[in-house]
Amino acid sequence: MTQRRRRHPKHTLEAGMPGAFEGETVTRRRFMNASANTAGAIAAAAFTLPALGFALAPVFHGAGDSWQKIGPLSQFSETDYAPVVITIQPGIGEAGRSIAYVRKHNLTVDGPVKDRYDHVIAISSRCAHVGCPVRYVAAAQSFICPCHAGVYDFRGIRVAGPPPRPLDRFYTLVSGGNVLLGPRFSVNNELRRFSPRDPGEPLDGIGQFLYPARFSTAPAPTSAKP
Repeated sequence: MTQRRRRHPKHTLEAGMPGAFEGETVTRRRFMNASANTAGAIAAAAFTLPALGFALAPVFHGAGDSWQKIGPLSQFSETDYAPVVITIQPGIGEAGRSIAYVRKHNLTVDGPVKDRYDHVIAISSRCAHVGCPVRYVAAAQSFICPCHAGVYDFRGIRVAGPPPRPLDRFYTLVSGGNVLLGPRFSVNNELRRFSPRDPGEPLDGIGQFLYPARFSTAPAPTSAKP
């Protein structure tokens, strides 16, 4: 009676380690790699998704389209700016507040009123260079950025330093003797309105095409009204 010779299974060439044999659909190495990759993806998602939710929430909830009362028209002047604390992002306390510099339209400086959103001028305190806060210096009738020496004139148009465009503005309306402040918008050197852009993005010449509006900046409202 012949004895059957016991055959030892061969390792597959692609396995490269003991325990992986011909005919197996999943080798130990593949299984361990897949497990490690899955664990890494779960860990990354745990950190990334909350941050994305925080960053994108204003886009989907339309926080930038809200209007807020900032005071009676009588408290603002044509020849000087009044700093007003405004809410940029509701629900996050002091971190969601900023300063807007507000004055009445000045016919000599601003020319004819363009539309109903032009009776009051509200200028953002965020520098158009990298976003540092600017302050208005009444003696010089200029906005000054202390970070990189950006200087803007009385209308918020850049006159010196690295900013690529004028300071952003806000839509305003006068209703019942009160001034309402609405969405932010950006302007070029001719003060033409554009949907809001991020700091560092020019809007003159080819700049308006190189830096189109993105999801990180809410689009200008089709009908700005409270």
